[in-house]
Amino acid sequence: MDRHERLSALLDMVGQREKIDVEESAEELDVSPATIRRDLDHLAGRQLLTRTRGGAVAGNVAYDLPLRHKAARKAPEKQRISAAAASLVERGMVIGLNGGTTSTEVARALALSPELAGSTQALTVVTNALNIAHELAVRPNIKIVVTGGVARQHSFELTGPLASLFLDQITLDLTFLGVDAFDAERGAYAHHEGEASINRLLASQARHVAVIADGGKLGGHAFARICDTAMVDQLITDTGADPEQVAAFEAAGVEVLLA
Repeated sequence: MDRHERLSALLDMVGQREKIDVEESAEELDVSPATIRRDLDHLAGRQLLTRTRGGAVAGNVAYDLPLRHKAARKAPEKQRISAAAASLVERGMVIGLNGGTTSTEVARALALSPELAGSTQALTVVTNALNIAHELAVRPNIKIVVTGGVARQHSFELTGPLASLFLDQITLDLTFLGVDAFDAERGAYAHHEGEASINRLLASQARHVAVIADGGKLGGHAFARICDTAMVDQLITDTGADPEQVAAFEAAGVEVLLA
């Protein structure tokens, strides 16, 4: 486990348990207590948790971790999900993409897709995520359209009335919706209310909506609801998803694609 993975693991642990101990964390991650202390000091310095005597507790922003600290989580699953999502895209489509690590992987899969290769514009991508716009702007075969709005430091997503005004004026063929949680009965959720509002518009303006989420996000909820399950046509998740959760989504009328 490299340092980036270890930092992400510690953030996961403190987020789930609210409090962690240096000695126990060192044993769990198979490193020395001194290494854990340095890692916790580093994370505390970035205001991602609060150091205590002998450990750490969740800080004010631990529930909504910066994108760079989420990137290593379930990376193989996200890559399989992104490849499955990209396979649904046809030349000439207008695609909506919100922010998040899974959405970023979908953008990369689209950029590398041989079916979309060529010097002419094969695809239009509308996004409120600055990092996705940055990655796709250099691709001559992809027209990138950015919504406008105010950038959030944690996710690089643009939110606010400027983004809403733009999205009200367009139509999308397909929106890939990255979420923080998705429940068959309650719908799709995000941690931040501003992101949820823009994500809801991306979904409402699309002819087809596909939620892209690893199995760990199924069956839960977060602070702000993006949309009802009825607005979602398809769920693209990994083969490790709980079969009961998969059955619940299918019963709710959502097509499930396991990657």
